[in-house]
Amino acid sequence: MGREVDILQRVVNNIELAIVGKRWQVELIVLCMASSGHVLIEDVPGVGKTSLVQALAKSVGCGFRRIQFTSDTLPSDVTGFSVYNPKTNDFEFRPGAVFSNFVLADEINRTTSKTQASLLEVMEEGQVTVDSGTYRLQQPFMVLATQNSAEFVGTYPLPEAEVDRFLIRVSLGYPGKSDEVKVIETNLQGRSKDLKPVADADDVLRICQAVSEVYVDEKIERYIVSISEATRANPDVMLGVSPRGSIALAKMCRAYAFYSGREFVIPDDVKLLAPYVLAHRLVLTHEAQVNQKKPQEILAGILKTVPVPGPEYRADA
Repeated sequence: MGREVDILQRVVNNIELAIVGKRWQVELIVLCMASSGHVLIEDVPGVGKTSLVQALAKSVGCGFRRIQFTSDTLPSDVTGFSVYNPKTNDFEFRPGAVFSNFVLADEINRTTSKTQASLLEVMEEGQVTVDSGTYRLQQPFMVLATQNSAEFVGTYPLPEAEVDRFLIRVSLGYPGKSDEVKVIETNLQGRSKDLKPVADADDVLRICQAVSEVYVDEKIERYIVSISEATRANPDVMLGVSPRGSIALAKMCRAYAFYSGREFVIPDDVKLLAPYVLAHRLVLTHEAQVNQKKPQEILAGILKTVPVPGPEYRADA
């Protein structure tokens, strides 16, 4: 366990050479990788969303592909297509951009709903189906999508089914004054371009396997389900957290417990990570949106009311 945790810490520290002052956000994305999940990075332009994804790809020596989504991007650009080969008198499959380990879906909300939908099977099942042929993706596999929350012209909002497939949603926010000075220095000196790999694909797969062995007590599972049920019963919420969201929260809690050097999940892990795993899955009612209520605020209120498991729960299998 110790070696795998050290690798995670090395990856985080390496990314911080390029992304200054955002350690918690970096840790969240690395833990999402350790949970075999996908991440949606949503924020205003120019705060380092794309740079963060590129820094992760450089820190882990795996394949990396970038898809710059635009309104004319086709589903076949993402998944691949079949072409006829007159020499063999048969069709041959040409892989699309998703056939890599880390896939940057840059400005995902700038492409049409049809192209966005081409990622549904990829993100959920790790495979692509083209012309009745199914092709498995290499592991590890992770989609890191970015979108600018402040831009609406020429964008296509992500459907709920796709948003639900992202394990977490992260916002970077503006850096502090001293951190922004360091950002300028880092870019002027070109240090962000000199990152070297500190882990490889086998390391990531071992970490994912180790994380999957972290113990989650039944009382913790019931606590997670109670939070999800509370979102479904909330009068301000039209569409609450799905079972997929409950599973995602449990997975992320296991990764955080592992990163913290524990072999079991505690309630504080759930309370800490719930806003990042569950908030983007809530669809508010029209009245709540008119009253400018936020999913994060509603979820914070739910976390205060749902009973927390007491210290009597066992932390062993």
